[in-house]
Amino acid sequence: MKKYFRFEELGTNYRTEFMAGLTTFLAMAYILFVNPATLSLAGVDVPEGTGMDAGAVFTATAIAAAVGTLLMGVIAKYPIGLAPGMGLNAFFAYTVVLGYGIPWETALSGVLASGLIFIVLTLTGLREKIINLIPGNLKLAVGAGIGFFIAFIGFQNAGIIVGNDATLVAIGELTSPPVLLAIFGIIISVILLSLNVRGGIFYGMIITSIVGMIFGLIPTPKGISDIVSSAPSIAPTFGQAFVNFGDIFTLQMFVVILTFLFVDFFDTAGTLVAVATQAGLMKDNKLPRAGKALFADSSATVVGSIVGTSTTTSYVESTAGVGVGGRTGFASVVTAAFFLLALFFSPLLAVITVEVTAPALIIVGVLMSSSLKNIEWDRFEIAVPAFLVIISMPLTYSIATGIAIGFVFYPITMIMKGKAKEIHPVMYGLCLIFILYFIYLT
Repeated sequence: MKKYFRFEELGTNYRTEFMAGLTTFLAMAYILFVNPATLSLAGVDVPEGTGMDAGAVFTATAIAAAVGTLLMGVIAKYPIGLAPGMGLNAFFAYTVVLGYGIPWETALSGVLASGLIFIVLTLTGLREKIINLIPGNLKLAVGAGIGFFIAFIGFQNAGIIVGNDATLVAIGELTSPPVLLAIFGIIISVILLSLNVRGGIFYGMIITSIVGMIFGLIPTPKGISDIVSSAPSIAPTFGQAFVNFGDIFTLQMFVVILTFLFVDFFDTAGTLVAVATQAGLMKDNKLPRAGKALFADSSATVVGSIVGTSTTTSYVESTAGVGVGGRTGFASVVTAAFFLLALFFSPLLAVITVEVTAPALIIVGVLMSSSLKNIEWDRFEIAVPAFLVIISMPLTYSIATGIAIGFVFYPITMIMKGKAKEIHPVMYGLCLIFILYFIYLT
């Protein structure tokens, strides 16, 4: 085992790697509760069956995370955890299912298709070429825009932001006990992260839940059976990605699949580079075993879609594990084991309410928005499409629409600045596709 994971070469040991794996799990564990709440459309007034079964999604989330993280550890040998991605789950639930009215079964088919395409792109080596075709500023804008969108959903779920007929949105009833609980959750999470507490988001959720139980806002577990039990059945979601697979061949689903692929594509690349750089694993500014890491990531998306969850991707929270010494794939094996163990704690879903998960959404939004600083705002031809990507996502309640608007305006502003030669033909093609997409929507 030591030889396979190159312990001596990387200057590590079992204890260090175990602690790194546990730390990464704690930093990611919030997704076990946030993902079911998101995909089930918890707190949203929708007809029964519109959202997915929360219990099944909990199990699917743990399985997808365990399988993806294990593949990353054993095949690519990186200390990186994988799980259903934040932002992509919001796009799945709030844009595709709630906004477009597409059945979640068909949406899962879209996730499956994007995963299969990702595998092909990885095996054929086309990934590097495609990454270079998309302007870096637009990639940064998409990441920041998703952060704004996730935070907006968090404020909405918390009741801090509510609908208003006159102004579209307004501040909610801040003295309402559930809203106060969410505000407390935000404050405690901010404090923990400001103090650099590993897994601060997860601990913030736990503390908020306990406070909610103390004040009677959240049901208190009556016994051990309300904390530990057998894993919920994945029967309601398992294999549903195949049921409506024939329905993905439409322009609308093409844009959905493209969005799944685009976001996962660059989110994964950015995370791999960030974690590998922190761990000192980069060689000559290149990522060793990049192909294997991307294969693990795309395979996890395929597995996740089959068991019943949105796109699975690499988590930048893995830097928490690297920060305590994680350097090898053994840390990922440990993280995967904890995700499997977590399968037996599904009763806690009743304790982790939308008021508890809302602060996690807001904090993740803050973290994702950090890419704003790297956008070239002093270049007007860049600032316009970047700004439109970012502002359009929360205002249209759609990640896909935000991407589409930015990709339409990018060629326009570049051409007007006399920089048409800097635009790759693929960008013109995407511009045309997104124009057709808007025509189709109207």
